[in-house]
Amino acid sequence: PFLRTTCEPVTEVDESIRTLIDDMLETMYANKGIGLAATQGGVAKRVIVLDVPIYDDEEGEGEAEDTADSEKEERVLVCMVNPEVTFKEGRVKFEEGCLSVPGVNADVERAAAVKVKGLDRDGNPLHIEATGLLAIALQHEIDHLEGILFIDRLSWLKRDRIKRRLKKAALEEEAAV
Repeated sequence: PFLRTTCEPVTEVDESIRTLIDDMLETMYANKGIGLAATQGGVAKRVIVLDVPIYDDEEGEGEAEDTADSEKEERVLVCMVNPEVTFKEGRVKFEEGCLSVPGVNADVERAAAVKVKGLDRDGNPLHIEATGLLAIALQHEIDHLEGILFIDRLSWLKRDRIKRRLKKAALEEEAAV
């Protein structure tokens, strides 16, 4: 139920917000995610973090190279307070997953390009223009701040099928304990 919470704006970027950002990054990396919203950690503040690989193709559908030099992969790290989408353009479908809905992936339609404004971890203005996976991840995490999950953007039929599968898995897990 907490994932349905609409998060409150941060009034001051102070040490507690920087600590929250650091904790969120640690949680995101520990769970092998590329993004996390504060609400996913039980904090109703408008804060997101992302660490997204950058691909050569504009749709973000390329694959990251799996080589011994993977630490040299080009990535973009975003820590944003009070993010707000100010511009959307185009449409793209992309298979999304979520740390809050484990084991579920689905094609979601989102804007292909976005502009987002907010504050960085020091409270300075931050403006991002994004396409590809970064645009998708920004929209996904900002949705969390509004209490929206990626499955909410699916058709009723697909969403219902996913919910039934998750309930069944939860019951099986409960019975096993």
